[in-house]
Amino acid sequence: MADDFGYLNARVRARRAALVPEGFFREALALTFPDLLSALGDTPYGDALAGEDLGAVDQAVSRHLQESVGSLPAMVSGRAREVVSLLLSRADLSNIKTILRAKEHGQTAEEVRAHLMGGTLPESVINAMIEAPDAAGVAQALYLGAHPLAAALRKAIAAGGTLSEIEVDLDRAFYQALKRQVEQYDDQFLRDYVALEIDVLNLSTAFKLAQSGMGDEQPGRYFVPGGRYVDAELFARLAAGDFGALDRLAGTPLEPLAGATDLGELERRARCLLVEKARTGVYDANGPGVVTDFIKAKEWEAARIRLLARRAYYNLPAEAVEREVFCS
Repeated sequence: MADDFGYLNARVRARRAALVPEGFFREALALTFPDLLSALGDTPYGDALAGEDLGAVDQAVSRHLQESVGSLPAMVSGRAREVVSLLLSRADLSNIKTILRAKEHGQTAEEVRAHLMGGTLPESVINAMIEAPDAAGVAQALYLGAHPLAAALRKAIAAGGTLSEIEVDLDRAFYQALKRQVEQYDDQFLRDYVALEIDVLNLSTAFKLAQSGMGDEQPGRYFVPGGRYVDAELFARLAAGDFGALDRLAGTPLEPLAGATDLGELERRARCLLVEKARTGVYDANGPGVVTDFIKAKEWEAARIRLLARRAYYNLPAEAVEREVFCS
């Protein structure tokens, strides 16, 4: 098994060729739910589709992500496997936070599963976290699953922080580990991409603080270091509601986000920005950019399918999800 990306990238390129074409998403905007299920049957998700309800779509998306993306680390060894595993662990981070929020807001297991991404966690650990009675139970399930974020979650819970503070502690732990690996691997694309992700995370957090009115209460507690263009000063200004400070992003890769005036618009623009940035990594046949792009493309594809399935299932107008499903 190779300790480099050359072999893995060849396999990934073949898988990327099977991405759901853009025309599917345009067509799906007008489909009824039964017709959408039929159309999905003709995509790579069809083999995982067992059932005719919304839950069946969510399960098919989860299964396909595990097969197409979750299997990548097993194809490579050494440092390359560590990098791929950490790239996939971003989905673990998102899933853990989704489950913690569900505990806070009393969401059902079905509602939780509708928002889960791929990642490295086996289904048994995911199920144990969903079924756990509280955040401490989630941490215990993660610990038994030997996940790298288990220690950070247990420490954050023991400190008695709010859910927002626990999430920031998880973000810091994850990105510190990811940046260490990136620095050791010494790939400029990956360095730039991870720094951009951290900048986007801090922008989103600052907007959330401003929206909740908490921006004046120790904003530094919520700042995650490691980005390149969003420093602690800019973060604090945005958290306090000074959105004019976004002008500082002019001339940087984050400039497309500068015109955002609310959290929803910021996150829509940021999602497309990261998808586009990941796409620039495909030109290095022996680097991690090809895998980074594929993981991001599959996550974006899965999110779009779930949104379109909900539009069709609840018979919503196309414009209800159109802005969330397309980048232009």
